[in-house]
Amino acid sequence: MIQIDDFDRRLLRALQQDNRLTGDALADATGLSPTACQRRLKRLRAAGVIEGDVAIVSPRAVGRPLTLIVTLSLERERADIVDAFKRLVRDTPEIMSGYYLTGEADFLMIVTARDMEDFETFSRRVFYGSPHIKGFKTMVVMDRVKASYSVPV
Repeated sequence: MIQIDDFDRRLLRALQQDNRLTGDALADATGLSPTACQRRLKRLRAAGVIEGDVAIVSPRAVGRPLTLIVTLSLERERADIVDAFKRLVRDTPEIMSGYYLTGEADFLMIVTARDMEDFETFSRRVFYGSPHIKGFKTMVVMDRVKASYSVPV
């Protein structure tokens, strides 16, 4: 496990607010030189602390205004079935986020759709198409209050 010091924390906080900051801006935010910031970024990426650099896109702006939270239960919790469903979640672009859970449901997913008809087509293809799914429940998001991948550091 990599050691994270105060400089790393400052760097991570700055990047989580705006990952397009220049080397000079990162240096100002951390108290390090731009070169030191770049070395630390390279180390944090190599260690998997920084998993990726992404843009948060407005679903509405790209024609996908409907967001749904789906909980799903598998028929059986066998390793091969769980692994296959994890692959399906990773490979399905309409699923924005997916979580393997403990408790009542086996998975929780954030799904985007153009409209309810689009979601019905998606659910028939993805959920009804698998014999290993016992059932799923869907909640429609009325308002996206926060969209972030920021982690307190």
